Amino acid sequence: MQTSSALKRWLAVAVAGALLAGALVVALVVLPARQSPTAHGDETNKSAGDEPTKPKADWPMYGGSPDRNFVNPWVKNIPKEWDANEGTNIKWSAEPGSKAYGGPTVAGGKVFIGTNNSNPRDPKIKGDKGVVMCFDEKTGKFLWQAVHDKLPTGRASDWPDEGICSSPTIEGDRLYYVSNRCEVVCADVNGDPDNKGKAKFLWKYDMIKEQNVAPHNLSVCSPLIVGDLIFVVTANGVDEFHIDIPQPEAPSFIALDKKGKLVWKSNRPTEALVEAQKKAGGKVDIKELINQGKLLMHGQWSNPVYAEPKGKKMVVFPGGDGWLYAFEPKSGDLLWKFNCNPKDSFYLLGPRATRNDFIGTPVVHDNKLYIGVGQDPEHKTGVGHLWCIDITKTPKNEYKDLSPVNDNFDPKAEVNKDSALVWHYGGKRPNRKRGERANFFDRTMSTCAVHDGLCYVADLYGSVYCFDAKTGEKYWEEETKAPIWSSPYWVDGKVFVGNDDGVMYVFQHGKKKKILAQFDAAPDCKVRATPVAANGTLFLLTENETKLYAIASGAKEKKNDK
Repeated sequence: MQTSSALKRWLAVAVAGALLAGALVVALVVLPARQSPTAHGDETNKSAGDEPTKPKADWPMYGGSPDRNFVNPWVKNIPKEWDANEGTNIKWSAEPGSKAYGGPTVAGGKVFIGTNNSNPRDPKIKGDKGVVMCFDEKTGKFLWQAVHDKLPTGRASDWPDEGICSSPTIEGDRLYYVSNRCEVVCADVNGDPDNKGKAKFLWKYDMIKEQNVAPHNLSVCSPLIVGDLIFVVTANGVDEFHIDIPQPEAPSFIALDKKGKLVWKSNRPTEALVEAQKKAGGKVDIKELINQGKLLMHGQWSNPVYAEPKGKKMVVFPGGDGWLYAFEPKSGDLLWKFNCNPKDSFYLLGPRATRNDFIGTPVVHDNKLYIGVGQDPEHKTGVGHLWCIDITKTPKNEYKDLSPVNDNFDPKAEVNKDSALVWHYGGKRPNRKRGERANFFDRTMSTCAVHDGLCYVADLYGSVYCFDAKTGEKYWEEETKAPIWSSPYWVDGKVFVGNDDGVMYVFQHGKKKKILAQFDAAPDCKVRATPVAANGTLFLLTENETKLYAIASGAKEKKNDK
């Protein structure tokens, strides 16, 4: 696909239109007011009938707030460089397990991460476990941990040594996350006062027991909280051999109340298989349904996002079938859907496949939704697509489909007059010359950062991009020469992006590319988690060597947590 401005715009319009359409079809729902941690403690934000606002000091969930945008316009004086060897600009560092993909999230003077048990805090707890650790935000002192046994099914549903990959969501004195055991967990942020160093669990919702979910490889969702509802992607997926979907009737998306009771559920990414099995009277070859865009391909590892375009409430779930689904938050009624794959794409395990699902999380900004498609990084790089969608659009067909028509990615085309496509970037590069990349944009694991009219994103190939957020015009691109798993993070006029070589790139915000710094983030490491800022400090998780760093201007590390 070519990367013309028209081509770039159609996808964004389609997504946005899908979101808006759903919102217009469904009546408004007034959810109870939500609390967000701030520099002055809990402060009531607007009700769920208004667009939620970001907390101005903490970073209490994946993406900071329900719009999931990796932008922090409040924190200032973040250093553009640090030296982990010398301790320059390092307040403290802590040692979690050997893997740490969950978080960090920061609230109420505490830092929370998901990790494994390779560095046991309790010598009595041995072996591979899923662990959430809590540290003191100022000193890095270990406070407590939540420990979860591995599932007996092994790597098919709970991959060894990966620990907990869910980024905890904090609201008031409650902590919510998804465990490696496919449980939605609610715990006390202060731990158990009667058992020092241990978690105090308030409730657990076992998605395997309660809903027959069959998670593929790992359950990783970072819960979304809006009002009194908790929204989660369940991780329902294929079997160990990638040839069947064992539980197609199980939900891909659920909504719980804050007591851990089911409110509604949806199996949209697998319902076509349920219908086909009923018609066939038994087993169905899933490959055809997958390549028709009617069935999930692999696993489901992204996160939901909340939006209120023009006051219309919706929660948008990324499905394992490559579709976005917008639901009315309280009832679960479908508002719109949007296909993020070309209709002629196909799925295979590996780099040749052209059909993708989602690893990155959708971001909502200025009534538009931004999302790139991707796959499990074990499948390597491959063709990808970045979409911008107008979520104020209302669907005019019975299917509530806001996708572009017949793979025509021109938002101005007559056939797309009812699409939500704003712009699109990606596809294969036609007639490429020697030395040119095969694709305009590759599969991505990254979530976008959208600010001040610009959209920043990275792909697995290792490139960082800056686009015009409204038109999709590409302003610049930087190849970092190593795969990128993390996301760009905007703070203090700078954009931070780390790669698998452990190199941290720091760009100046703007239409013209300017690299402010390029350095080793830490000794012998990979940067796979996205750095986040809170209360004047940048928090960074590294891997191999796995550490949690607190970074602040003028600081000099004190070895508090060894």
